[in-house]
Amino acid sequence: MRLSSPLSVKKARIEIIPLIDVMFFLLASFMMLSLTMQRLKTMKMDLPSAVKATSTKKPDIVEVKINRAGDITVDSKRLSLPDFMALVKDRLSANSNVPVYIKADTMATHGDVLRVVDTAKFVGAPRVSFQLDGTLPPGH
Repeated sequence: MRLSSPLSVKKARIEIIPLIDVMFFLLASFMMLSLTMQRLKTMKMDLPSAVKATSTKKPDIVEVKINRAGDITVDSKRLSLPDFMALVKDRLSANSNVPVYIKADTMATHGDVLRVVDTAKFVGAPRVSFQLDGTLPPGH
């Protein structure tokens, strides 16, 4: 006959979840320790600083400015409409693909700007564009 003990017999178990936590902690600790043990041996050097290069070649464009009085200015020279026409013809004879950029004052009249656009198109400018300024005229 078999007699049972009043104490229950429990089988031993290994809990794996705390073991995983300990292993991750050790892995992170060794990784951080290995980073601090690494010595970098470098030489101090005086390197030249970067300087923005300036272009010596001016792009081949016709930049036209129109002020509020309707005066036409190209390359800081005030021109009449026939002089402007002759200038654009000369530039187009040298380069047939030269663009014309018009920068008009915000208070310039619509007619003055259209007169310049029509003149440039009449002479044969392939591209006429506007340079826009994001500022509003006074009082707006």
